[in-house]
Amino acid sequence: MTKKETVEALRAKMKEAGIDVFVVTCGDFHGSEYYSAYFNTLTFLTGFTGESSVAAVTADKAGFWTDGRYHLQAERELAGSGIELYKVGLAGTKSLQDFLKEELPDGGVLGFDGRIVPLGQAEAWQKALAAKNVRFKADTDLVGELWTDRPAQEFHEAFLMPESVAGESAASKITRVRAEMKKHGATMHLITGLSDICWLLNVRGADVPCNPVVFSFVMMTDETVTWYVTEEKLPEAVKAYAAEAGVSVKPYEAVWEAIKAIPAGTKLLVDGMGVCSFVKTAVQEGVELITAPNPTMLMKCVKNETEQKALRVSHYKDGLAMVNFLYWLAHHPDVGSLSEIDAADYLEKCRREQGAFDLSFGTIAAMGPNAAMAHYAATPEKFDMLKKRGLFLVDSGGQYIEGTTDITRTMAMGPLSDAERHHYTTVLRSHIRLAAAVFPEGVTGCHLDVLARMPLWEEHIDYRHGTGHGVGFCLNVHEGPNAFRISIPDNKALRPALAPGMVTTDEPGIYVDNEYGIRIENELLCVADGESEYGKYLKFESLTLCPYDLTPVNKDEMTRKEIDAVNVYHETVYQTLKDGLAPEVAAWLYEVTRPL
Repeated sequence: MTKKETVEALRAKMKEAGIDVFVVTCGDFHGSEYYSAYFNTLTFLTGFTGESSVAAVTADKAGFWTDGRYHLQAERELAGSGIELYKVGLAGTKSLQDFLKEELPDGGVLGFDGRIVPLGQAEAWQKALAAKNVRFKADTDLVGELWTDRPAQEFHEAFLMPESVAGESAASKITRVRAEMKKHGATMHLITGLSDICWLLNVRGADVPCNPVVFSFVMMTDETVTWYVTEEKLPEAVKAYAAEAGVSVKPYEAVWEAIKAIPAGTKLLVDGMGVCSFVKTAVQEGVELITAPNPTMLMKCVKNETEQKALRVSHYKDGLAMVNFLYWLAHHPDVGSLSEIDAADYLEKCRREQGAFDLSFGTIAAMGPNAAMAHYAATPEKFDMLKKRGLFLVDSGGQYIEGTTDITRTMAMGPLSDAERHHYTTVLRSHIRLAAAVFPEGVTGCHLDVLARMPLWEEHIDYRHGTGHGVGFCLNVHEGPNAFRISIPDNKALRPALAPGMVTTDEPGIYVDNEYGIRIENELLCVADGESEYGKYLKFESLTLCPYDLTPVNKDEMTRKEIDAVNVYHETVYQTLKDGLAPEVAAWLYEVTRPL
């Protein structure tokens, strides 16, 4: 079926079910940002292949909402579908909630898959639509019913994260979570977030592409921990470790009935923004829901000393991979014969040679105008060849047992325009300013975001994405709650003070539609920087080890402090990596890290 025909088929299903508006969101049963192919219902309906988006279909309208990272991509992928694009973040854009208010009749029915829509989102819709007495039908997956060749939900073998790398036992983590449950007055805690569960139990897996997680749920009380997981995918070592930590195992699918069976009087702690709305509709009367961020969220974002030591190892390996890739790119005899996919494949090869067992996300290898789409993805059906001019952006990362990496470099492939050189220099200055920050305890990422944006704001330009996100430890490449962002979340738990051990990316950019995109990204580790009469101070250590391309830099546009920062960083990169490289590659690295 064409996408138009798919939308019409959905309308027929809606009419049969008595649904006035049906909403389709990104996600899985666990509130994941990335998810397996089984959950690509939004892509099946619309053709859009990005993330963090939502569609709504009525009897005669269809709308699609996505943020600035995907505006250009959505325009291309929705073309011919009959679905109207609403660009979130632009002035005058109608919100999804306003669309629902307009399109739902009094007493109308809003349909969605309650196993996927987060509880917090469903409650926001309920509040916005209260005056219209809208009823929810949240127990149906209408798009899934249309998807006749839907791929199966796959379960892969789990493996242990050694305590020698994790730095803490699962039993210790469980004890800490129980202490937080008591603070909330909870008698039971349902954990649905896959990275939270894997961190808690010191396990990893491969159930989501690029995310080493295990499809599972955890229910905890003061005395018990039940892990709902596909037991046949657990090696004996994992089972034994779980049992030693007091964890019992039950089938993955059994969790839905277990939720319905939670006894009245239970005070159930759930993450309101992560747990699915099914939970609220399924629990018995008399079960009190306590909504708060999972205690594991803040625990796992602060890496312990053992994890920090391991992270430096993973970034050393990743630095070697990146330098080998850049050397190959710089010395290829005919770079114009390479496609974006060729470059991405070679970089993956370099990472796997250094011990990466997976990528941390699909590599973004974007030549020229493609890089203007912040999250562009080349496909076998649609890609560009590299050019011997302009800018080439590569945003990539690897999964190592010692940690997760995420890095972006933008390279000059040949002659550049004055605008490209100026914008590249501006992005590098923005990146450096944030990395060089020194700040007192209590400061959040929202406070520091301005450091990266100021050089751009001075020219009345900006970028429509956050400046940086938290990164998991051999887990999800995007991990909250720490972030550099200009918007301030209403939920205080989502804007924590930066603390030693937090890892956050620094990735400002400039995007010129249909011409080029520039982004430079390192991972920053928050570390202590001494104490004065005004309190304790913090700063950042750049974990990422990879040279910036100096070819496009207009040195005259940089301050002496910015130039010195680049030179110090490059000296660190060279001295750290040189002995792990082939002699000819080390010689090249010496040249490209020359002082400005």
